Amino acid sequence: MLPVPYLSFVAVTKNFGTLHVVETPFNLEIPRGQFVAFLGPSGCGKTTLMRMVGGLDTPTDGSILLEGAPVGGPDRRRGMVFQSYSSFPWLTVEQNVLFGMKYRTDLLPSEKRARALHYLKLVGLQDFGAAYPNRISGGMRQRVAIARTLAAGSEILLMDEPFGALDAQLREELQVELRRIQTEDTKTIIFVTHDVEEAIFLADRVIVFSPRPATIRADIDVTSILGAVRDLTTRDGQAFFNLRTKILHMLRNAHTAAA
Repeated sequence: MLPVPYLSFVAVTKNFGTLHVVETPFNLEIPRGQFVAFLGPSGCGKTTLMRMVGGLDTPTDGSILLEGAPVGGPDRRRGMVFQSYSSFPWLTVEQNVLFGMKYRTDLLPSEKRARALHYLKLVGLQDFGAAYPNRISGGMRQRVAIARTLAAGSEILLMDEPFGALDAQLREELQVELRRIQTEDTKTIIFVTHDVEEAIFLADRVIVFSPRPATIRADIDVTSILGAVRDLTTRDGQAFFNLRTKILHMLRNAHTAAA
């Protein structure tokens, strides 16, 4: 008997009235611990697919399965990080991370605090636990959101353009940081972006989408091309440049065909 896929989309379609976001039955399998980027033009359906994994939307037809069982509403196994800085301004950084574990009855208060401190250290904020969100930078607030999601016990991180509102230098720094975090505390990640370089740098695997309605244009094993260990010099290499050019041409051709 073949093993059950960790996360799978099985003949998924999604319609909003007469608007077909995912029209052709969508099929995809994601192994545990893989970092997958959903890459495509704005409005192509990639965020809708991610939201269905998170339980914020449901398929019109088909199903999304986690270890063989249909996903339901939101739960702590599937944590979401959005583009906006989703921190509570009246709570300190440490209290924001602790809030992610508020409803965990399997942990003692001392265990919750130990987890909070562990994940604050993992995201490089161990010296800012007592600070309030309005006293730290936007990039730090995004790190708080990531730490809170990890501390809550999420096995799957669903990230919807989380660095989109940041300036170029800070965005690059957080991309490096996210690669490091994934190396030290492996999670299954779906990362939605329309930035080709971001997708290539971050992901083990890039799913390239067509314009709406969403279909898969390409499924690219980035690790086999660039390797698993990456730093800023990776962007300067010929392999990175070639892959970036290939994907850009693919997206341009798809846009022209859809026009």
